[in-house]
Amino acid sequence: MSSSIAKGPHPLLARYLSALASHPLRTKAITTALLCFLQEILGSNLAGVPAKKVSKDYPLVYKLLANAHVDAKAIKMAVYGFLVSAPLSHFLVGALQKAFSGRTDTRARVAQIVTSNLLVSPIQASIYLASMAIISGAKSTKDIVKTIQSGFWSVIRVSWTVNPLVIAIAQNYIPLHLWVPFFNTVQFVLGTYFNYRVKQLRMRKEKEELDKGK
Repeated sequence: MSSSIAKGPHPLLARYLSALASHPLRTKAITTALLCFLQEILGSNLAGVPAKKVSKDYPLVYKLLANAHVDAKAIKMAVYGFLVSAPLSHFLVGALQKAFSGRTDTRARVAQIVTSNLLVSPIQASIYLASMAIISGAKSTKDIVKTIQSGFWSVIRVSWTVNPLVIAIAQNYIPLHLWVPFFNTVQFVLGTYFNYRVKQLRMRKEKEELDKGK
């Protein structure tokens, strides 16, 4: 006679969920910092961005880090994830979940998605673009505002397309205590892809401009 034994979560996942329950903001900040760091590195490697040249006099470890695209930009992205992205998402998404806590009817689920799109997404998009402008070397408030204005609707369109689907999947199939790992996984995959595409398009544009100059 066969019997099915219910398996609990993987020990590492269980430890992560325990840390998330005990220290939610700290755990999210560390997770987001690591994921943003990896997104930048993977995006550069997948796009085939040429490694920065390092002086021959530098130790081997510096050359290895340069070849792997572990650079100042990746570190800045980690800082952004730790100090900006994670706290912002923690409070905004936390407030959204609290507002709809215990409400599982269809109307409440739709309202949660609409509220996320109209309130949470625009705030996150604006802060993201402002942060990217600063990381990319924006020198003035005018430069930051210009970056937000030029990229806002592109980011929002993607957010409005992806977020409803992701939230709907979470509402129907993902236990509430697994929402954070689920959203982190989705954001990491999408973030890595967009990072790769942006770098790929930028290199293509630079190559075209170089060819025109010949």
